[in-house]
Amino acid sequence: MDLKHSNTMESTTSVETFVPNSKSTDLIKPPSASDDHLESQKPVSSEFRVYKRRWIVLAIFCLYSASNALQWIQYSIIANIVQRYYGISSTWVDWTSMIYMVIYIPLIFPASWFLDKMGLRVAAICGVLGTCLGAWIKVFSVHPDLFYVSFIGQSIVATSQVFILSLPARLAAVWFGPDQVSSACSIGVFGNQLGIAIGFVMPPILVRNHDDLDLVGRDLKFMFYLVAGYTSLLVVLVLIFIRAQPPTPPSAAQEATMSRNPMQSSPFLHSIKRLMTNKNYILLLISYGVNVGVFYAISTLLNQIVLLHYPGHELDAGQIGLCIILLGMAGSVVSGIVLDKTHKFKETTLAVYALSMVCMWIYTFTLNTGFIWVVYVTSSLLGFFMTGYLPG
Repeated sequence: MDLKHSNTMESTTSVETFVPNSKSTDLIKPPSASDDHLESQKPVSSEFRVYKRRWIVLAIFCLYSASNALQWIQYSIIANIVQRYYGISSTWVDWTSMIYMVIYIPLIFPASWFLDKMGLRVAAICGVLGTCLGAWIKVFSVHPDLFYVSFIGQSIVATSQVFILSLPARLAAVWFGPDQVSSACSIGVFGNQLGIAIGFVMPPILVRNHDDLDLVGRDLKFMFYLVAGYTSLLVVLVLIFIRAQPPTPPSAAQEATMSRNPMQSSPFLHSIKRLMTNKNYILLLISYGVNVGVFYAISTLLNQIVLLHYPGHELDAGQIGLCIILLGMAGSVVSGIVLDKTHKFKETTLAVYALSMVCMWIYTFTLNTGFIWVVYVTSSLLGFFMTGYLPG
């Protein structure tokens, strides 16, 4: 882990600024060099500092998370085109999405342990390198006989997600003060939702259902090159800007964490055991799992569902997916406001879950009305409640 090197760079960068004990550091004049000298003489425990660099780190993480998430639904949202180009069944196209979920289950615990031991920077580098590698492998899969190459690339990208989805909470705790942790974590999760939204919209626009397979291949190659170039840029940004931690902790809790040897034993396994024996947690896990499973199923099969009832509406399938995500993000904000004001977590969860079920029934039985705008409306309502429940 490049911990020592990262600390040195942080402390010697003249453009880096901080304001002790401030809830709005960006609105206060940066300290002068003499002030920096005086601050450096104070004990670390007497002043907890936050650095402007934290916003750069968070922004890069959001872009990095989006680069992985957009590839999740990259094939499924144009399933009919992928099937025809590669000459494969719909099941194989579905697997390009399901591989994300299948890999996540066994690898999330080792990845969480890895993050706990090796730190933020190493985990972020592993994730962005894997995402970039998988994206470039897909560039070389543009031939009707090379779907297996594309699937290998997709599997590598899917494996890399485990180094991404567990990072928002850690990044927020390491870089942000107590009054900004929740907001920073929410923004970090937003990056994943942004990527999924792009993944719904971009492929149907870039890859058209041409009669000539050579033209389809040309569109696929352009899309793969675009994603690979984007992830390559993110590799550079992560290597330059992402650090394991700031020079000084932003809070007392983080100060205690930073003082611990990262290679010493941790309560990780003990925490897992406590969770697995907590009845309320298990019930929440099951309910959340059912909800997220239905959402992923709808997302994976959205192209096939829409085209079954509305042939030739590939673009609409992507735009309906975008509506699901955007309304879901709005639902998350509304749910958060309600929880902040009422603190009724159980009641809010039950209400949102019940409304998700009602909207699912409406969505199911209005697909064949013959009016595509009805699907837009019902999908948006479903997204507002179902996707809005997920980040909570």
